[in-house]
This record gives sequence, C-alpha cells and structure tokens, in this order.
Amino acid sequence: MYATREELLRAAADFLGRRPNATQDEIATAVGVSRATLHRHFAGRAALMSALEELAIAEMRTVLDTVRLDEGTAPEALQRLIAACEPVSPYLALLYTQSQDLDVDNTLAAWHEIDSAITELFLRGQREGRFRPELPATWLTEAFYSLVGGTAWSIRAGRAAARDFDRLIADLLLHGLSS
Repeated sequence: MYATREELLRAAADFLGRRPNATQDEIATAVGVSRATLHRHFAGRAALMSALEELAIAEMRTVLDTVRLDEGTAPEALQRLIAACEPVSPYLALLYTQSQDLDVDNTLAAWHEIDSAITELFLRGQREGRFRPELPATWLTEAFYSLVGGTAWSIRAGRAAARDFDRLIADLLLHGLSS
C-alpha cells in the first residue's frame, strides 16, 4: 500500500511509462490498489495526467534549481542538466506522448519558464561558439526533451543500459552523428 498520494502517483507513472494507453482499471491493478482507491486520489485519467504533469513540473523546477546552468561552459552545464533529468525522464517521456490529454492552459506558464531556462542555455552555448548557431535554440530545447524521453524509453525496453543515459544524450547533442 502507498503511504502518500505522491507514492501512488509515482507508481502509476511508472506503469504508464510502460503502458501509456492503459485504462484506469489496468493502472489500479498494476499498482496494487482498487479502482476506487485510485479514483479517490485521481478522479479519472485527466486528473491523473494533470497530477503527473504537476509532479514533472515540480521535478524539473528542482532540477533547474540545482544544476547551476549559468556556471561553467554551456557544454558542462548541459551535461549537468542531462544527468539531473535522468530521474524525471520517465515522466517527461510519458508527458511527451500524452500531451493531448493535458490541460495546457493551466500549465503553459510553468513549462514556458522551464523551457526558457533550457533555451537560454542553448543560446549561451551559441554565443560562446560552442553550439551550432544555425540550429534554433528553441528547436534544440525540443530535441533535448525528445532525447531525454527517447532514452528513457530505450532503457525501459532494454535497448540501452541505464548507466549510459547521460553519455548517450550528451554525445548526440554535443557531437552529433559524425564519427
């Protein structure tokens, strides 16, 4: 049994990361609670997804508060950001695929703040001459989210090792596909 609503939410998020289209009944069964218990905490899929998004926003704010994006070179800051995003990557992956189920009016400002901080890191890297200037920083931010989510999926599916999370993303973002 889960001691807190947040523990239940994290368990549901973990299952949804593997089965994003699961029903409320399937989620309840997978996390070991009755459908009534799940419903008491989250009155439907929309409420569950909204709570998950709030958790992801809180986690990303914590990440941004701790990674010191303005210290060191932009590539160093990016590597710290990638490492700090590993624990939240399953939530980001799920939200990325389920964005049509989210209430963007209530969370748009929060995501804008988070996106702006990451975009500013890419802009700083471009100003420093460390990141390619012809790639829009806003697109690099979206690519960052895609790589974080895609790497989380690859790890969950057994196509990549969890220990390689940071390296896979950093190598592709910083060095591209060229050998």
